[in-house]
Amino acid sequence: MKFESKAVHAGDRKKPGQFTPVVTPIYAAVSYAYDKMEQLDRVFAEEEPGPSYGRHDNPTTSGLEELINTLENGHGTVACSSGMAALHLAITAALLDRRKTVLAASAIYGATMNLLTKIMEPMGVETSFVDMCDLAAVEKAVASQRPGCLVMETISNPLLRVAEIDELARIAKSRGAALLVDNTFASPMLVRPIELGASFSVHSTTKYLSGHGDALGGAIVSDVEHAPIVRTLSRTMGPILGPFESYLTMRGIKTLALRMERQCANSVLVAEWLAAQTGVAHVYATSDPKHPDAATIGRLFPENLLGAIISFELKDAGRDEVFAFMDKLKMIVRVTSLGDVHTMALYPAMSSHRDLAPKQRQRLGIGDNLIRLSVGIEAVDDIIADLAQAFE
Repeated sequence: MKFESKAVHAGDRKKPGQFTPVVTPIYAAVSYAYDKMEQLDRVFAEEEPGPSYGRHDNPTTSGLEELINTLENGHGTVACSSGMAALHLAITAALLDRRKTVLAASAIYGATMNLLTKIMEPMGVETSFVDMCDLAAVEKAVASQRPGCLVMETISNPLLRVAEIDELARIAKSRGAALLVDNTFASPMLVRPIELGASFSVHSTTKYLSGHGDALGGAIVSDVEHAPIVRTLSRTMGPILGPFESYLTMRGIKTLALRMERQCANSVLVAEWLAAQTGVAHVYATSDPKHPDAATIGRLFPENLLGAIISFELKDAGRDEVFAFMDKLKMIVRVTSLGDVHTMALYPAMSSHRDLAPKQRQRLGIGDNLIRLSVGIEAVDDIIADLAQAFE
């Protein structure tokens, strides 16, 4: 089946008895009984499929995991309570039998940076940063620092850089390191990191996968080497996703292909419109033919599916001017998230990269005049009209 069909059907229609539910139902149970102790023993030992205890597995969540795993072409998927929980678990799995050193992308989500520097470093995990788009610099850093894990994003947050995942996977594997890719901005509709050689593809399922702003969650898709490790750690650490959130996320994924097609198409037009405005100093868009990573995007992304996040800088603006502009927005929602059906505007200096020092944000290119836009599925004319009146 093609991607669009897999998104609709994978994970569903498991036959629990004398009937078959058309969609995976919500199993709100902590424990599961079996007629014979021998069978329960086999289930606990993972010699026979089936749920045993809520921290280990849940039929609703298992359906979601099968669905995401099918879309990513992974070897095993574990759903988590949030994207950050998934990221933490994946890094832990990557470093379990490796040197406790991480080489991370210099352009990365602020909370990921905090996880590495403020939580994992005090626990003995060393972290350094490199421009993942500079393969020579990555080669040099990997050779000298011998990291156990490389951490990057498919599309960097918020300046939308795109590195060569397959080449980075080659570099990592040549030194025995794992490559972890946060695939949230792209979704498996655009890029599947496991197919490109990554060890882990991590998602905040809250975003494009769920797509409706009503279910917090995360997921780790692993390669054949790491899938059993992630599952074992999850059962011990317990960062599990609840069955109701799993149900909502599965429901959302059924329309992922339709939503992403519309959002990507809308974002091209919105980016072109923004680039023509005198009040805009610069537009960051993966659809831009002049994007610094255009060759990589053209090679790794499907034609006409180039992402739906745009960042732009207001000309001669600071915090006050950005706030005034965003306060004028009427349809576009001012929130801290992305990937929903509605268009959303975010101020990175206040939210996604708030905990970074101002000078550090400036070094990363995140100015006080930067706005991030997650383009939704509305009529593109309405999105542009809302932006236009905010410029007045």
